[in-house]
Amino acid sequence: MPPETYGELTSDGWRRLLAAARRRLERTGGALDGEIGLSAPGEAERRTVIGVTGRYRPETVKRLTVPLRDLDSYLYDRYGTGLLQTLGRLHGPLRDRPAERADESALRTHSLEAARATPLADQDWYTAWLERIAADGTLTRLVRRGDAPLLQDAVRVLEKLPGLSGRRGDSRTPGRGPLPLPVLGEWATGDTKSLMPGSPLEQLVLRALAQRTAGAGNADAVPRDRAGRRALWESAGAVADDLASQVLVLNIGARGENVVCNWLRDAAGFGIPFRLTLHQLTLDVVVPGARDIHVCENPAVLRAAAAELEDRAAALVCTEGIPSAACHKLLADAARAGARLNWRADFDWTGLRITATAVERHGARPWRMTAADYRGALDQGESTPLTGPPAPSPWNPELAHAMGVSGRSVMEERLLPALLSDLG
Repeated sequence: MPPETYGELTSDGWRRLLAAARRRLERTGGALDGEIGLSAPGEAERRTVIGVTGRYRPETVKRLTVPLRDLDSYLYDRYGTGLLQTLGRLHGPLRDRPAERADESALRTHSLEAARATPLADQDWYTAWLERIAADGTLTRLVRRGDAPLLQDAVRVLEKLPGLSGRRGDSRTPGRGPLPLPVLGEWATGDTKSLMPGSPLEQLVLRALAQRTAGAGNADAVPRDRAGRRALWESAGAVADDLASQVLVLNIGARGENVVCNWLRDAAGFGIPFRLTLHQLTLDVVVPGARDIHVCENPAVLRAAAAELEDRAAALVCTEGIPSAACHKLLADAARAGARLNWRADFDWTGLRITATAVERHGARPWRMTAADYRGALDQGESTPLTGPPAPSPWNPELAHAMGVSGRSVMEERLLPALLSDLG
């Protein structure tokens, strides 16, 4: 029987009744047991229910109920099709929601089991990441929209990140330095654009990296700003853009005979600040010629050194906040070549974390980063409240304690006269 034959069933008296029946049947797998109800029924709905059930309902009734079997019998007697067949012909086949839920649960379980079959599974942060995306609905949303394979893609990306796996590279990776994201995406998923900013896969992987940074028991919020997301990638050995990753230097010179080394020597000869990109640092060997390199956080320090000391200033590298991949590569190469790194940052919790990482990663020596330096700068006035989670200062535990007691942060520009004296 064609759908137009059911014209009566599309009227106001039937519309809500059949919609309620469809919802009930989809929830119960098509069982005709029980009844459906309509709250605040209209006059047309009241008359329809009276016709279906054969029982009078007063105009003042607040709720109407109809046994599904009565509705099924009425439709069969009138149209020759029962409730299930009628609903199917009017609006398409009914969904079997219990079966869908069972399939969804099975796919969730399979996806999690597959994600746990990795060498990374013994890492606390990795386990915490999986638990969070399973608990907060992320995995369910992936399954429902047909994107469950993205979880396994994310696992493959994490497995191939040099900073997580310890892998030094293979025939498909660049020769040196962090992996560019298009290369990583192609290597892990076969798609160079799979890790584009804002993609679902990028978000999944960054949540894992944020979990790793925060610790297994802490929140895994992904930074919204580009610098924060860049830092997450670089912490795991990847870089969004090897041209955008840069490091600002002054008078570091260079050892080697290539165009970049020549540029650095020329810049040092005139005391001119110079920017190096990660791309330049990975094209050829670039090792600073200076044996003693100072590292600061804020460009104002480097700018002042260039203005006042010019080519007489000691070799200086500026991290401009959290060190970039280019910065880490330059200083790691310098340290391996025997250079001594003297490192400092702002007197805030982030500055302590940056310095502690430099000590551990590059064997750097803290430069004017003691409690005495902090108190001296604090006494000069103007400071701002400390924000964010506290951090230790293993090289001078009293520093972190003093900062916690005062609750104030001090930017390194406050120490500028002393820093310029050191650099001169």
